[in-house]
Amino acid sequence: MALASGLSSCASGPGTPLESKAAASALIEDSQCASGNRAYFGDTHLHTALSPDAGLAGTKLGLEGAYRFAKGETVTSNSGQKAALKRPLDFLVVADHAENLGLAQGLADSDPELLKSSLGQQLNEMLKAGQGREAFYLLVQKMAKGSEAKISNESFMQNVWKYNTEVAERFNDPGKFTALIGYEWTSQPGGGNLHRVVVFRDNKALADQILPFSNFDSENVEDLWRFMNFYEEKTGGRVLAIPHNGNLSSGTMFLPRHQKTGEPIDADYARMRHRFEPLVEVTQAKGTGETHPMLSPEDEFAGFNIVDNSNLGGIKPTTPDMLPYEYTRAALRRGLQLEQQLGVNPFKFGLIGSTDSHSSLPSTAEDNWWGKSPALEPSPERWKDVLIKSSKDPSLDLTALQLGASGLAGVWASGNTRTALWDAMNRKEVFGTSGTRLTVRVYGGYDYTGDELKAADWAKRVCAKGVPMGGDLMAASEGQIPSLLVQARKDPDGANLDRIQVVKGWLDADGETQEQVFDVSWSDPDQRKPRADGKVPSVGSSVNEREATYTNTIGAPTLTGYWKDPAFDPTQKAFYYVRVLEIPTPTWLAYDRKNYNLYDEMPATAPYTSQERAYTSPIWYNPS
Repeated sequence: MALASGLSSCASGPGTPLESKAAASALIEDSQCASGNRAYFGDTHLHTALSPDAGLAGTKLGLEGAYRFAKGETVTSNSGQKAALKRPLDFLVVADHAENLGLAQGLADSDPELLKSSLGQQLNEMLKAGQGREAFYLLVQKMAKGSEAKISNESFMQNVWKYNTEVAERFNDPGKFTALIGYEWTSQPGGGNLHRVVVFRDNKALADQILPFSNFDSENVEDLWRFMNFYEEKTGGRVLAIPHNGNLSSGTMFLPRHQKTGEPIDADYARMRHRFEPLVEVTQAKGTGETHPMLSPEDEFAGFNIVDNSNLGGIKPTTPDMLPYEYTRAALRRGLQLEQQLGVNPFKFGLIGSTDSHSSLPSTAEDNWWGKSPALEPSPERWKDVLIKSSKDPSLDLTALQLGASGLAGVWASGNTRTALWDAMNRKEVFGTSGTRLTVRVYGGYDYTGDELKAADWAKRVCAKGVPMGGDLMAASEGQIPSLLVQARKDPDGANLDRIQVVKGWLDADGETQEQVFDVSWSDPDQRKPRADGKVPSVGSSVNEREATYTNTIGAPTLTGYWKDPAFDPTQKAFYYVRVLEIPTPTWLAYDRKNYNLYDEMPATAPYTSQERAYTSPIWYNPS
């Protein structure tokens, strides 16, 4: 695609009120029983060749190829291979970076507007010399310095943005496939990842009234929220933001301080974050951010897909003091304390997964993974790749061996449309998986007995006397104890289930937060009896790592659970979310080692087996 020159930037609306009518009404809880009747799977975080880092690094597939692939069509990949999903996605958000959107294409055309910048000239020369990856590394380093990386101008940006929304409109097919309009705001001060995917509820007519707010406008997330508020005031539309990769944020993603001043956050900050960030991307290729073994030492499954050696770009090593401000469970716990202090919980978010693929190919199956970038498309060499090279120390590199084929967003919605999916996301009736399409549903209430799960229409019945994931349980009456009803089903093409767990966090009488993980339901319960500590023994493994095979001779295709909080204190704030684990299966590394006969080359210590999983949004208990 040839892009016309010329560019114009969107103002954030200085002086606009922080609380629009739409924002104020959104603070009123949605009707919790307007619950979705089907789980839709999709990706809210895909990059195409229009993202400058992807385009410079060799991504050739653009918007049309991305949508076609997501809808189940076979496309020619960036490396010239035939690529297709096993099953199409239900929805997609193309979230190309706002910063220098369309840069690689403009440089390929030697656009004179881009060549006005000295960095644009430098990158152009590197591209013409065949040094695309080197140009990508340079741009990542410049992004850590904010406006130093700015090349494009407003009219150029406007042209690309309107092309983006036009293609989304063309591929949006209500009821069959949903193309939600979105982009990524890519703030990373000092290399600390503070990125957000911005997702619109609206169509092209509204989205075209603005230009994406970028890191070049401001690297301060509070300014992003002001822009989002301005958009809603200007258009009457709706928009939300989804943070990701707190594990690469240098301990800043969930830090309860104003980004600009370093002062403790106040109630206004908490309201805006609560309003505009209802979700967090808990798992993706660059790491899973549920929790960390150092934060949850009693959680035997806390070490899944941990990427914690550095921040984004490999500029600063991660240290233990950063971890409490990087992981979602710790943030959910801190949110209870902040709500007690401020009256609003800024970290009251649901959990999803997505790919963050930069190749236009949103894939998550371990045996059919099309990689995070063009260099990570299937080949005998991809396991050696360095995705992001550190300018400081090779030990801070982000390497292929650290990556997972993750993740997916599961949305319980009333239909496959922009409004239905966005509304479900906003009310947090969502779950995230590490790439598998297992489904999980949870309701919380005071009057459940467990017998409800036997009914064919159990979800409809229990909704009338409880709340789905993302909901709130109000103060318990005397004698009432919260209980959860959970149903999980295996991916039809995937592995059996190992167990259902409930993760509880609460604020104790001393104002400190606590956590505990409970095994609720598991396969083969007659043989797998809980130990004295209450933990259920391992499900075992059927994986043959050398052959990259497994069998469903262990585990269960479905699991249900009825769980009543055994240590409930009606005076203490709490949250509950569900984690579902599959039985062990081979990773993409095991499939590559087998497929390319790399037994003598690939390291013996690489992760060849893992337990895929899903995380639901929490249900919160509020004593007042």
